[in-house]
Amino acid sequence: MIDLSASKTSSTPLYLQIASSIRRQINEGQIAMGEAIPSERDLCELTGASRVTVRKAVGQLIEEGLLCRKQGSGTFVSERIEMPATYLGGFTEDARARGREPGSVWLIRSYANPTREEAAVLKIPMSSVVARLGRVRLSEGEPLAIEHAVVAESSVPPIEEIGDSLYAALATRGNRPQKGRQKVRASLASPTEAGLLSIQENSAVLRIERVTWLDDGTVIEFTRSAYRGDRYQFATDIR
Repeated sequence: MIDLSASKTSSTPLYLQIASSIRRQINEGQIAMGEAIPSERDLCELTGASRVTVRKAVGQLIEEGLLCRKQGSGTFVSERIEMPATYLGGFTEDARARGREPGSVWLIRSYANPTREEAAVLKIPMSSVVARLGRVRLSEGEPLAIEHAVVAESSVPPIEEIGDSLYAALATRGNRPQKGRQKVRASLASPTEAGLLSIQENSAVLRIERVTWLDDGTVIEFTRSAYRGDRYQFATDIR
């Protein structure tokens, strides 16, 4: 049974005390990822608070991404997806490997000349043409990441033929990445990103910059992504 002690004499609003107690126990691992929290009725009995207060506390944690409601099942601790930092694969492959259905909402799918930075990274002339592929990445309909990829036009099929998996499209031209390097840093979601990811403005996101290439050194992909910090964590084996 989780400890949800709260004081009605404290200057801190009761709903914030309850939310803080649940948050602490999630962060300390006392309530496991994927575990259901007590029902509203049980939370009322545990805290002596009204249902309105309990609902407000739970709503606060849902907004933070720590909890999620499942229709007809209850409220659960959100599960974080652990991604190996050395994994060279696409969002679609990873989602399917976890038994989840991937999806995309396209933000941009067009041809253009590369910027100076893009041309330098891809090692192509600025007069060449690149495909710009921007989309929100979904898992079971839930927005988890925003991805902006730039690849040389010649590396992929016509952009209207590119589906959920960029790497599958690259593979049809013999250009599936074999090696790569990525940088990961913590950041805060902008108002636009927050809206696209269904999170609060200034929520934590993980910004990933990835460059991939073929075995012969040909650079294939330059991608910048923003992953929800409440749903993803990266792991690295240390030797």
